[in-house]
Amino acid sequence: MTTSTLSPDESRTTAWHALTADEAARQLASPPEGLTDAEVARRREVFGANALPQRRPPTVFEVFLRQFTSPLIYVLLAAGIISLLFADFTDAVFIFIVILINAVIGTFQEVRAERSATALQQMLRIYAQVRRDGRDATVPAEDLVPGDRVSLESGDRIPADIRILRTRALTVDESLLTGESHAVGKKPDPVDASLPPGDRLNMLYAGSTVMSGRSTGIVVGTGRHTELGQIAETVAASEMGKPPLVLRMEDFSRKISIAVLAAAGLLAIIVLGQGMPPVEVFFLAVALAVSAIPEGLPIALTVALSVATSRMAGRNVIVRFLAAVESLGSCTLIASDKTGTLTVNQQTARVVALPTGEEFSVTGAGYTGEGEVLDESGAPVAGPDRHRLERLARAATICNEAGLELVGEGDWAHRGDAIDVAFLALTYKLGLDPGAIRADAPIVAEIPFESEQRYAAVWYREEDAVRVAVKGAVETVLPFCRTMAGEREGETPLDLDRVQEELDGLTSRGYRVLAVAHGHVEGPVPAESPEIPPLEVLGLVGFIDPIRPDVPDAVRRCRRAGVDVVMVTGDHPATALAIARELEIADSPDEVITGAELGDSEIPTFSEFIDRVKRGRVFARVTPLQKLRIVEAYRESGAFVAVTGDGVNDAPALRSANIGVAMGSGTDVAKDTASLIVTDDDFASIVAGIEEGRYAYDNVRKVVYLLISTGFAEVLLFMLALIVGLPLPLLAVQLLWLNLVTNGIQDVTLALEGGEPGVMDRSPRRPEEGIFNRLMIEETLLSGTVIALVALGAWYWLLSNGWDEFAARNLVVLLMVLFENFHVFNCRSEYQSAFRVPISRNYFLVAGVVAAQGVHILALYTPILRDILQVQPVSLVEWLSLLALASLVVVVMEVFKAVRKHHPQGHQTG
Repeated sequence: MTTSTLSPDESRTTAWHALTADEAARQLASPPEGLTDAEVARRREVFGANALPQRRPPTVFEVFLRQFTSPLIYVLLAAGIISLLFADFTDAVFIFIVILINAVIGTFQEVRAERSATALQQMLRIYAQVRRDGRDATVPAEDLVPGDRVSLESGDRIPADIRILRTRALTVDESLLTGESHAVGKKPDPVDASLPPGDRLNMLYAGSTVMSGRSTGIVVGTGRHTELGQIAETVAASEMGKPPLVLRMEDFSRKISIAVLAAAGLLAIIVLGQGMPPVEVFFLAVALAVSAIPEGLPIALTVALSVATSRMAGRNVIVRFLAAVESLGSCTLIASDKTGTLTVNQQTARVVALPTGEEFSVTGAGYTGEGEVLDESGAPVAGPDRHRLERLARAATICNEAGLELVGEGDWAHRGDAIDVAFLALTYKLGLDPGAIRADAPIVAEIPFESEQRYAAVWYREEDAVRVAVKGAVETVLPFCRTMAGEREGETPLDLDRVQEELDGLTSRGYRVLAVAHGHVEGPVPAESPEIPPLEVLGLVGFIDPIRPDVPDAVRRCRRAGVDVVMVTGDHPATALAIARELEIADSPDEVITGAELGDSEIPTFSEFIDRVKRGRVFARVTPLQKLRIVEAYRESGAFVAVTGDGVNDAPALRSANIGVAMGSGTDVAKDTASLIVTDDDFASIVAGIEEGRYAYDNVRKVVYLLISTGFAEVLLFMLALIVGLPLPLLAVQLLWLNLVTNGIQDVTLALEGGEPGVMDRSPRRPEEGIFNRLMIEETLLSGTVIALVALGAWYWLLSNGWDEFAARNLVVLLMVLFENFHVFNCRSEYQSAFRVPISRNYFLVAGVVAAQGVHILALYTPILRDILQVQPVSLVEWLSLLALASLVVVVMEVFKAVRKHHPQGHQTG
């Protein structure tokens, strides 16, 4: 045999769909008897295995190292190193312990999430039927090479890109590649070289599934040289958007570092002016800078995100990267795939129209017999209309190659073509048994469905007569018809105008419409090429991939939460608009933009493309590259974009989005690319994820508020003491004790706070808004100033009344601990009174406050800690007096919240 000299690049760029089958076979040197084993081995050396490059999962060590890439961690590492350089080993040890604990917690959570995602991606090994050396063989799909001759039948997963040689009633589900919701009929004839993959009817693409029929073809692309492989390469080359929380924390870390350095510098200038020696000034500034940085924030942040990760998992959302937890809560727009995300990805008969004008709705969705047929008043159909509908269902059941049966409690099993299965579901909903109908109608002859002829017909015996049942495209079936179903069979002349009107009405609403007809046969029926007699059209059936039951409410919740939803699909514009109308995503055809209208990448300016995108609500018939560009356009226009999808065609956009959300039943490529995986494929779970994300961000803000306000209080206390000429009220080690132990216990328990009501009634945070907005700045400044002034007053009073610095400083440390114990309750809500937030929302916080106070009291009585912290036991009277002083921070913040509630003055609530 001849050896193929095609290179991988030549094979990849050849328009196989534009060649005849014989030309394709010649170019690939693929003889009818198949390739020899030696030639297969040679081609595998040239083209490689038929497998996409597998993403190597990160090792535990790599995940651990990733925990040190936060800007805040950089600041802490710098602070720890500075402490070491100046032999301040106590401070350095505290800081490095914090960093290590944070890394361990983060590693544990991310490794667990990665393993959950990997478990979802385990799939059965795919095998292929090939012909080699004149023999049929079954080989693993990864062993295929270009030129192999492959046979496929109903239910097979297509293992490579294949040029069709021969077909028999072949339909293929390409939704995971193209987004098209219904199976596509295939045939071997050449097509125009310029057609996109979804319109190349003589090609089969890796990752698709054969729904019905049989085919033989030649492998023309394997591994990374398939359409799927090219998309995977695009995914690898595109840049993944940073989660919003990462962006905000980077901004926050920069600002807090600048603020701390500025405060330390100002303090140094003040004490230098008071005559302190320069060496002591330097040590003081370094100590204050190290102590004022919120060392507990990384741990509290990791705990808050870890808790949210667990809560999301309980709501069917797996988080693959810890920083992505909050991202859904930040999104301002969801660009959702249609097929399998908003819809169930199962064709369903939704409406039946009789030729005389009556129309009936069908309830239930998907491949089950659960549901019923209702008349225009919403009542179950009865009387003559029911009889006519039953005749239609019997004909559609007899002319049917699929199977649908109840195999358990609410569990239905199906096989065969999606439309055939949907017809059987309609039969069940009319109270009929498809099995019994078929048993009473022995088949005499049949014409299987072929994409070229666009209909199927079955001749069967009914009592002593032979009848024929036909179903298919309306424009194909109607020419066979002479009458239409009326109250009496065979007596109503066909009214083509009325039927056409019904057809136009259904197609304009996005339905895929098929006609069902039957007729009597006179004389014997030949087994081969039987002729179809004059028929009676029984009715038209409108099919659609129906919306998931809880999606409409989920979309409304998004709208209420200020999150826009647009649809991006490869499906037909009319079908997409019908679904969008039902979901209130779009209303007018003007809001639908097709891939052809978007054009390709040759648009003069990206701003022009953005303008086109902003005019649309539904994007139909778009290619993977166009979907990627749509996401980029939304991001460029200032939106935080979440993209949902399940197919290979969705992967580039999933990667480019601020947050990619893959469906659990989707392709490995999609799940490997996304940051979040929805295990139940339900859009409503995405909305639940948005809610949990907002809860997580609220908790991050609460922790930041607690740590920064107390840190600000400490810095202000130092500066005011120096300005008025008082000694330093706290030692550096006491500052670290407050930040890492007292606050460190409380901020972790604060991160466990339950969600506040009404979080989904707020608008999304503006993309440019940082962690600190006006509200948090005001509350931080006010609470920090109150703590600093009261502590300064106590420090001044104690020194003025003869207390030595050691004893007075001991009481100030305890006062600051009590301030933090009280202030954490202010931080439970930025909006509500501390007394209106139920304790039941976070019992851990109460335990944390008790623990923080208990640890400090323990330190007062433990010799080693007492010596390190320079503290001593206090009397009950002193403790109660300080307790009363510390409660002032709650009083002041309650007054502030009450005033703000009655005079909002434009405060942000996001």
